[in-house]
Amino acid sequence: MVDQKAKVTLYWLEKSRAQRILWLLEEANVDYEVKTYKRQSMLAPPEFKEVHPLGKAPIISIESPNTSKPIVLAESGLIVEYLVEHFAPRLAPKQYAEGKEGQVGGETETWLRYRYYMHYAEGSLMPYLVVSLLLNVIKNGSPFFIKPISNMITGGIESKFLEPNYKTQFDFLESQIASSPDGGEYLCGPELTCADILMSFPLGAARGRAPGFSQKNYPKLWAYVERIEGLEANKRAVKKIIDIEGSYDPSL
Repeated sequence: MVDQKAKVTLYWLEKSRAQRILWLLEEANVDYEVKTYKRQSMLAPPEFKEVHPLGKAPIISIESPNTSKPIVLAESGLIVEYLVEHFAPRLAPKQYAEGKEGQVGGETETWLRYRYYMHYAEGSLMPYLVVSLLLNVIKNGSPFFIKPISNMITGGIESKFLEPNYKTQFDFLESQIASSPDGGEYLCGPELTCADILMSFPLGAARGRAPGFSQKNYPKLWAYVERIEGLEANKRAVKKIIDIEGSYDPSL
């Protein structure tokens, strides 16, 4: 049951993965507020560590009559799982097939996909995007007299490491959309799950950063990204950030 008396605070850091938490809060229809922070030389400001010692976004705190002090949660996966369990259980699919409750192998394909993508988003896809970001910083930040060397090194990493791995990832995801259970339009089936919400950030960022990821090469995956970005709760979340900050940039 949703705790109607609970209040969530999202600590928003620009150019971070916090937008999908805001989207989830909109989906959950829970009372929340957003506190925004600006980066300083690519890093979170010092005051962000006052919320959590690591100073990494996203972070939420939850106030409830059931607790003596706010619960502070970090890490996207934990935040999403906690919010879904307490405020948006409809975004988690049914775990077991009828009559197979508690059995090894009794899980539904939808649930197994859901659990997989809850880890895949950060564990498999995001690392390549972070490498791309760092290479871009090196290329753009190198003094002109060493740019030929830095471009040669970063170009080699991109062609020999990033591009083949991106192709493997996007080929896989294209096939996953095509084989979605019950002919669904989402990664796990016909209904939106929090796994789709977690996947929204790396896929949105990949459109502007990952070589080879285009509508022509991956039409089903591209359409999927546009579909989830067009969902009403997602659009409300984006509008809220624009209202607060004046703009919204989904890239890294």
